[in-house]
Amino acid sequence: PRVAVVIDKKTFTRELAAASGAFGLCIPGLALADFTFAVGSTSGRDEAKFARHGVTPLAGPVLGMPVLEAGCAAWLECRLIPARHTEDAYDTCFAEVVAAAADARIFANGRWSYRSDNAELQPIHHLGAGQFVRAGGVVQGVVQNVVQPQGPA
Repeated sequence: PRVAVVIDKKTFTRELAAASGAFGLCIPGLALADFTFAVGSTSGRDEAKFARHGVTPLAGPVLGMPVLEAGCAAWLECRLIPARHTEDAYDTCFAEVVAAAADARIFANGRWSYRSDNAELQPIHHLGAGQFVRAGGVVQGVVQNVVQPQGPA
């Protein structure tokens, strides 16, 4: 599997990923909204962010990239695929996923499951200015015979 992720070229994260050729990608759940905003609002150039917030990451099993399990729906350990043009022009980096794991309470048997009892693990997406939206408003589609509406007679 492959992923595309935007990492601003001015960030310490981008510098570390470029130097190592790899990165860990964590998919935080709702329970980590405050932590995600705090970590994303400070630079690792100034201090070790995980240590500052009392979090100890795990080493990914293939590349040793730092990943988080507690409070995350999933994590991916990724090896960069060089794509100079998209990195320079759009801050978009491509990577090969070499290892991954997901919390079985939200992902099992190859499917995501959004229920009221796993809301704290439902992935969040940053909208800007500290606002997040969480995945979970699931609507189940049903296959049926659909009659196309007819135009005016």
